[in-house]
Amino acid sequence: MSLQGGDFTDGNGRGGESIYGEKFADENFILKHKGPFLLSMANAGPNTNGSQFFITTVKTPWLDGRHFVFGKVLEDFPISIDHVSHDFHSSCYKYLQGEDLVKRIESQGSNSGATKTTITIKDSGELKME
Repeated sequence: MSLQGGDFTDGNGRGGESIYGEKFADENFILKHKGPFLLSMANAGPNTNGSQFFITTVKTPWLDGRHFVFGKVLEDFPISIDHVSHDFHSSCYKYLQGEDLVKRIESQGSNSGATKTTITIKDSGELKME
């Protein structure tokens, strides 16, 4: 269904605060969860957005009106994995394009929500708007 990240305070999925303070309000629900590769805010209810986000891997209409979509992974946007444990394919040490990276990370998921191996994305940076 999704890949989730952004808890930089606790590292367990329960933390994370925004640059605006602890929580911020939902912005809008105009964009819908119509398919894979959409970026959306994770929250614990109305107006409880922090730093956590998720990337959809399938159509998720049940999230509409609860989580706001704010972006999309671009097919050819280069993102790299800096480190993945040794039992993961060595090809992950090179640059992967955006959608391919999402698919590769998704392949390491499980029904429990835990990944089969440690996945670390470092220095992902910020997309500069020109």
